[in-house]
Amino acid sequence: MHVKPASWVTGPADAPEPGPPYIYAISSGKGGVGKTSITVNLAYALAGQGSRVLVVDGDLGLANIDVLLGLTVATTISDVLERGQEARVALVQVEPNLAILPAASGVPEMVNLAPQDREVLEELLLALGQGFHYVLIDTAAGIGHSVLWFNALADCSLVVLTPDPTSLTDAYALIKVLCQRQPQPHVMIVVNQVASEQEAQQVYDHLKRVTERFLGVTPLYAGAVPKAPEVIQGVRQQTPFLKSAPGGKATQAVRALAGKLGRQPGDGR
Repeated sequence: MHVKPASWVTGPADAPEPGPPYIYAISSGKGGVGKTSITVNLAYALAGQGSRVLVVDGDLGLANIDVLLGLTVATTISDVLERGQEARVALVQVEPNLAILPAASGVPEMVNLAPQDREVLEELLLALGQGFHYVLIDTAAGIGHSVLWFNALADCSLVVLTPDPTSLTDAYALIKVLCQRQPQPHVMIVVNQVASEQEAQQVYDHLKRVTERFLGVTPLYAGAVPKAPEVIQGVRQQTPFLKSAPGGKATQAVRALAGKLGRQPGDGR
């Protein structure tokens, strides 16, 4: 892999500018639900449809998107903030329409950024995003400060959960905290590692009932991704399963998910 120069972000001279990007914060109440795998494969699916996509590793102190893709990273978000390095140099191009902004790993100072650092990071992300149709921010798991901040910055919170009862409970807790931070947040649900569409629908329906009853919020159903061997193989091989298993069930599900996502009515954009 290599880093593209700053001019790549705006595309060829004759290419139309995509305008302000649509930003998704992809989050989960707990770890281990496959959130990062969903983020990466969704990005590949969107890029495959012709959209320019920027993936931001939002787990600022424990980065893992570079590991999932087998990338050797020279510059990270930490280098940009702490050393004042050029932000565009940190972008790693992995596909013609897809770039990654990697984060640092093992840097505890990045977990709780000072307000001034968050302001700089927000300006950086908004500036970088001008060359893309979509920005996907893979946040840390849980309800930490950076998770909530990234979700407040996004146009939509894409919450990933599994049928595991603890995942369902923690997803509700995340949505509850998002509601406390911003009235009527725009939330969409992805149910991962399901045995069937019926199971996914049951999980979503249960979450929808409790969020409507106790929070007054109706999250939208984005879709489900089945439990499939190609997902595990992709993680172990550090290759997106969209590339290693193009005909797999999980691949078909993520492509369907990519087809549903976009600028949603009533989101203020």
